[in-house]
Amino acid sequence: MSAIDPTTGPCPCGRTDRRDKPIGYALCCGRYLDDFENTPAPDAESLMRSRYSAFVLQRAEYLLATWHASKRPASIEFEPGVKWLGLDIRSRSVLDADHAEVEFVARQRSSTGTAARLHERSRFVREGERWYYLEGDLQHPVA
Repeated sequence: MSAIDPTTGPCPCGRTDRRDKPIGYALCCGRYLDDFENTPAPDAESLMRSRYSAFVLQRAEYLLATWHASKRPASIEFEPGVKWLGLDIRSRSVLDADHAEVEFVARQRSSTGTAARLHERSRFVREGERWYYLEGDLQHPVA
């Protein structure tokens, strides 16, 4: 598991403020991961970022809870030794009030040192006040 200081460390998702200063985990994705029941991500991009942070922190319960029930796997297994290196949001599209897409690239390094990029266009659906990850399409093979 990654060592993130939830009070002072930068958020794994890499979000920055208007001055390009990293936003702390507690003020960024930590709000959603640590208080899921009371603080849902307000939009698809915030949910995408919080799910990336959940992968970094190996928070399977959050990933499963934010996966739409129609597509949710029974469990999540994390690959041992993977180090997540960064998230780049390429685009975001609001399709209508309850549907959105986010295109992103997530970089990682395996336990053997092999670098990989996951480039995906993810689809999200809102039910009530809560956004859920529905599914995604790889834009390029993981390499």
